[in-house]
Amino acid sequence: MTKKKINFYPGLKSSQYPFTELDVVCGVDEAGRGPLAGGVFAAAVILDPCRPIDGLRDSKKLSAARRDELAPQIRQYALAWAVAECSHEEIDAINILQATMLAMKRAVEALAILPTIALIDGNRSPVMQVRCHPIVEGDDKVHAISAASILAKTARDCALVSLHELYPQYGFDQHKGYGTRLHMERLAEHGACPAHRRSFAPVRRALAGQLITRSLPLDFGLEESR
Repeated sequence: MTKKKINFYPGLKSSQYPFTELDVVCGVDEAGRGPLAGGVFAAAVILDPCRPIDGLRDSKKLSAARRDELAPQIRQYALAWAVAECSHEEIDAINILQATMLAMKRAVEALAILPTIALIDGNRSPVMQVRCHPIVEGDDKVHAISAASILAKTARDCALVSLHELYPQYGFDQHKGYGTRLHMERLAEHGACPAHRRSFAPVRRALAGQLITRSLPLDFGLEESR
């Protein structure tokens, strides 16, 4: 009985492949561009064609439980994988787009096996020595990118749970830093913590509110209440 051949590029026609059979292909994706706190993460994965992983798809379309099931399989069965981060300080210094590109570059350069081409989710590619090719919605078209999206997402979620232990008042374990109603309420109530991205508008507004509050005299408003 022969094994069913797995298509590692279900969203691409063979005529669209930007690589040949001789290439060592890695998939690259990020997690955490939109949140108001924490770093942005990226992962790079080179899959083993002899050890396919069932159920790979865009991490955003998987439940947290399913991502947590797939992540250790990816780490076990992939030929090589790496996860990298750009901190919230770096995001504020160089902007979120450049930080995302830098995290991707770091992930690819950290691989134990050097790829000859990196397939990047999205419409932009980082500048690096390895040849790059962006693929819009690549996390649902290329299994290696799907695997990278899962590793990046689970790594970032884990980091935000750890951040919650430092700053439990913000509920980072629930919203993972995204600008949910809960997060915005806590941000308004407590102001920004050291892990918030100062370059993001909602955080800037919270910081402005903190400065105004601190600048008010201690007896502000007492005259009206007398």
